[in-house]
Amino acid sequence: MNISKRLVAAALLATGLLQAQKVSLTEKVQRLEDTEEIRTVLVGYGRTLDAHDFAAYSQLFAKDGEWTGGFGTVKGPAAIEAFMAKNIGSPGKPSGTYHVLTNFIIDVHGDTATAWSRWAYVTPGPDKKPAIAQGGHYEDTLVRENGHWKFSRREAFVDIPHPDAK
Repeated sequence: MNISKRLVAAALLATGLLQAQKVSLTEKVQRLEDTEEIRTVLVGYGRTLDAHDFAAYSQLFAKDGEWTGGFGTVKGPAAIEAFMAKNIGSPGKPSGTYHVLTNFIIDVHGDTATAWSRWAYVTPGPDKKPAIAQGGHYEDTLVRENGHWKFSRREAFVDIPHPDAK
């Protein structure tokens, strides 16, 4: 192969590698944007739950999204909103308790994602100081719906006190 054919082949190879890097960079940026939007959904969950804003809370779920936890299982934003109002308290009237959410692990796969995180439920203790009443974790499946990330399924687990503890 003569030198000019080698140069053309090298140029074509380099162009292909540059295109692959551009796609890779674009994909990396999209993954970072998706991860940050999902993190915002996870934090918004705690914020709206603690504020007893069950209307906003329910909108974090996909049209067929499901919540499951200690109170039972419910599916769909309207049903989730009513379920939370019934089981947690008056909409719009926070109770003085709150959730601390930590240790987010988010894995994006195109238009679906999974997440895992820890939660702690803080209540006023006997001395009126904050006390952790329960601790647990969430296992989530999320979906991009109409361009935004929503819970497809959120499952809440209580780890402390352990369900088998007596």
